Amino acid sequence: MNHLDQLEAQSIYILREAYNRIKPLSMLWSLGKDSNVMIWLARKAFYGRVPFPVILLDTGNELDEVYEFRDRYVKEWDLNYINAECPPYEETDPDLTYNARSAARKTLGLKRVIEEHDFRGIFLGIRRDEQAVRSKERVFSPRGESGEWDYKDQPPEFWEQYKTEFPPGTHVRIHPLLAWTEVDIWRYIQRENIPVVPLYFARNGMRYRSLGEKDITRPIESNASTIEEIIEELQTTRTPERAGRTMDHDSEDAFERLRAAGYM
Repeated sequence: MNHLDQLEAQSIYILREAYNRIKPLSMLWSLGKDSNVMIWLARKAFYGRVPFPVILLDTGNELDEVYEFRDRYVKEWDLNYINAECPPYEETDPDLTYNARSAARKTLGLKRVIEEHDFRGIFLGIRRDEQAVRSKERVFSPRGESGEWDYKDQPPEFWEQYKTEFPPGTHVRIHPLLAWTEVDIWRYIQRENIPVVPLYFARNGMRYRSLGEKDITRPIESNASTIEEIIEELQTTRTPERAGRTMDHDSEDAFERLRAAGYM
């Protein structure tokens, strides 16, 4: 097995293990490259169809191309799709920065959809290399009843042995892509010919490296207009993946506070 085969096998194992032990489940679908890979892996794991709902936490402020992609692939992939509308900006914590409050809308939206459907587990397409706070995550990450995350008290995970039994009232975030890197994601997209939102490819010297809401996401300078060129660019760039996310230019404390309160 090559490196991508090993990552694929590990992720499929995690998906099946969670499906076998935690119910009801759902999967967050941001429509970005990582969550598209996660859906692709789920379709492989369960013989062509995702057997649980997929959720877009919809602020009403996603990029136009993101909504176009959603409308096409909900049908093509035959997804059980939930459009979870997020609460308005005014309902977020006023002590956070503007950027963080925009992101916090999704935290509140996630809490509400979990309560409405009583989901015990949620798949997310985050990776350890993506952001410093996320490097502290576990594959099976327990949360409190309101979604809070104690990053200092996480279960050990050695030799791919995962804790899946938790006390009543515990909500579990499951991360099948935690061991992947950004380059792994693009190499897998290339190998599997996985569709992605066209904004990832350069137009007029700019492209999106990470997709978020219109008001807190900006494109980066780039001439990478193919997957091959994106991979080549990633092997030499020192620019962080989320450089276009204005929230990530706030203090690390702001992001950690968001994560502790339930942000993805």
